[in-house]
Amino acid sequence: MKSFVPSPTDRLGRPLRDLRLSVTDRCNFRCVYCMPKELFGANHQFLPRTQLLSFEEIARLAAIFAQLGVRKFRVTGGEPLVRKDIEVLIEELAGIDGVTDIALTSNGSLLTRDKARVLREAGLGRINFSLDALDDATFKAINHVDFSVGHVLEAIDNAQAAGLGPLKINMVVIRGLNEHSVLPMARHFHGTGHVLRFIEYMDVGCSNGWQPDEVYSAAEIVETIAAAMPLEPVDP
Repeated sequence: MKSFVPSPTDRLGRPLRDLRLSVTDRCNFRCVYCMPKELFGANHQFLPRTQLLSFEEIARLAAIFAQLGVRKFRVTGGEPLVRKDIEVLIEELAGIDGVTDIALTSNGSLLTRDKARVLREAGLGRINFSLDALDDATFKAINHVDFSVGHVLEAIDNAQAAGLGPLKINMVVIRGLNEHSVLPMARHFHGTGHVLRFIEYMDVGCSNGWQPDEVYSAAEIVETIAAAMPLEPVDP
């Protein structure tokens, strides 16, 4: 497929190949680092349906970006699985000429085995899951909707059974809240073939009360794991 204009690049001259598509601003979790319940309570006004792009509009824009050189689409939200019939959009994206990779980021709360299968059949390739602890007390203190770890682990199994992968597990680490979960997470996912990614706590639009002293740094994360499970660097 030929581009009708030169492929855009960033300031370092690298071609722009990836595009994130947010399909909703709604989420069924109230994670402290993203959508704290103090700001996103029962009376919070999310975007009305009329202000959201339809699947047809998203697919049309995605096709234009594909002509500009984009090859990978990541479907996100909010929580993208709260958007009804999201597999319809996945199928439309998969049919765009030049697209080689379609991924989705999810908290896993709505990913049943049937839903995972339908998404895979529609053309989804991979899923990134958010999971910030392995014990229910810590995890519920983060998601603030009383959702248990076991359901997320089941969703990960559902995705694997559907042939989605490689699966990635994202853990946001906050000092004083879940840094004690770093090593248990490393041990749990070691040898599974899933990619575990630790993310430093960061400010997101001044909505989470971020403070520098709450950051458990990447260096500390590496040191914590290496003390019990020797690490080996991989090629970039």
